[in-house]
Parts: sequence; C-alpha cells; structure tokens
Amino acid sequence: MKSLIIYNPIAGPRDVWKELKRVRRELSARGWSVEIEVTRRAGEATALAREAARAGMDAVWVAGGDGTVNEAVNGLVGTETALGVLPVGTGNVWARQLHLPVYTLTHPFRLREAAIAQAEGRIRTVDTGRLNNRYFLLWAGIGFDAQITSDMEPRPKRVKRLGVLPYIIAGLTLAREFSGVRTHLVLDGRALRGRALLVVVSNVQMYSVFHLTPQARMDDGLLDVFLFKGLGGFLYMLRMAGQLFIGRHLQNPQVVQRTARQVTVWTETPMAVQADGEPLGTTPVGIRVVPRSLRVMVPTQAPATLFSPEER
Repeated sequence: MKSLIIYNPIAGPRDVWKELKRVRRELSARGWSVEIEVTRRAGEATALAREAARAGMDAVWVAGGDGTVNEAVNGLVGTETALGVLPVGTGNVWARQLHLPVYTLTHPFRLREAAIAQAEGRIRTVDTGRLNNRYFLLWAGIGFDAQITSDMEPRPKRVKRLGVLPYIIAGLTLAREFSGVRTHLVLDGRALRGRALLVVVSNVQMYSVFHLTPQARMDDGLLDVFLFKGLGGFLYMLRMAGQLFIGRHLQNPQVVQRTARQVTVWTETPMAVQADGEPLGTTPVGIRVVPRSLRVMVPTQAPATLFSPEER
C-alpha cells in the first residue's frame, strides 16, 4: 500500500511532527509505504493530493483540520486514491463523524490510534457536494455561520490554541446584530422562500458540534438542505442554538428541511458563503451533489447509519 501524509503545520493548536513519524513507523510495520509532505501555502494540499492520485498511490492521509481535508478532497474526487485523516485541527468534524479518536488534554497522542483504526477498517465510496467550482465533504453554509467563518479565517496559531472559544465569542457577538435576509432557493426545480438567517446544505449527519441530520446518508446521491428562518436578534439566535444542541430544531416551524440533488440560492443582499469551514465569497451560489465520487477510509467503529443499507 503506497500512501502520502499531507501535513499542514499551521492547523490546530500544536506541533505533531514527532507524532507523524510514529504514525509512519506504525503504518510501515503494517506493510504501508509512507511519504510525508508539508504544506507551506493555502491550496497546496489540493495539488499534493492530485499528484499522489496521478502517481497511483492507494491513500492520502491528511494531518490537518477540516479545511485541509477539504483541500485534499478537491484533489481526490473522481480518483481511485482513498482519503484518510489524522485529526490535528480545532474542530475535526470529519474525524468525529467517523468516531475516530481526537486530541484532548487528557489523551494528547491519538494520531497513531486514528491511523490504525482506518488502516484496519474498509474503504467506502461516498458522495461529495460541489459549490460553484469547489467540492466539499461535510457541508456548505450560507449566512450566519459563513459570516463568522469569513470574519475569523485565517486564524493565527496563537488563536487556534484557544480551540473553539474564539468561534463561540464571535458567534455571540454577531448574534446581536445579524438579521435575516430575503432568500430564494430552488431545490431540484422546486422554489422555497423565506427570510433566512442560515442555509445549510449538508452531506453528513453532524454540523459543527450539532447532530443536524441523524438520517443523512453519505452515499444516497442526496444533500440535506436546511433553511433557518427569522428576523434575528440575540435571544432568538440563542434559543435556536439551544434547540440545535438538544436535537429539537426540526420541531421548530421556522426550520425547514428538504433533500435535493441540486440547489440554487439567491439573496436580496449578498450573504457570506463557506464550505467545510472555508470562506468562499458570497451569494448567489449553485450547489449540487456528485454521487459516490470519493473513496474514504472508514474505521469499524464508524456509525453504520452513515451509509445506505445495501452498503453497510
């Protein structure tokens, strides 16, 4: 098995170079051939992943956060090279979605465990989304969350050491002044309108720390679309966040859920857009699913509900 580790040294709160060497030794002992490349600029992970696929490598391991994973995905879609993740970012949503071990203060050295879990797992083929010309693995967000992302990214290393706290503070601050914008969506030819605070087009079950879409399947050729309506206001936003946290958001009549293969979004005034936590300009945008376009390494402990019954 030939593979490449792509390491983003500015991802996450700490330096993991020594850990990556241990990962390489562990994989080598299991019959893997492993190279390590370090990124030095934004977008380089895409080029490195694409080159690895062209060279016929079996897997690309991403040692970084969800943003670096997104870059690699954009180099791997449509190839036979599988994606693996060594979670060293702040959020690590993709790793958490797969129930991989992630860094904590009490268990700081988890990359070796994450690598073994994926090496002993299996490879599955999943959908990706495409926002304009950019692929995403997790979700695209339009409105409130994208505005936070646009305000925060890129963050210096010293801020990343604080984990999600800066994001929480930024969200609370923005909630005081953010207001809904008249929004027009077209979902597979069906119109949906409302004053939107947030639109989420998701490919997975988790959304940040929230379990947004427990019924989502990553290989069903569909994207889950959520329209969060409202005028805004601090208490309103706080209440909606609380409903998301306890999983009662779908009981709120101001939250509309649909599934679609293709989504177009226009807004009365431009709203910020993000995909996998990376800012991508403003509306209008076109989003579509790219069915079963990415091979991913999946550990045995990953939830079976992530996949269609015939693929479990």
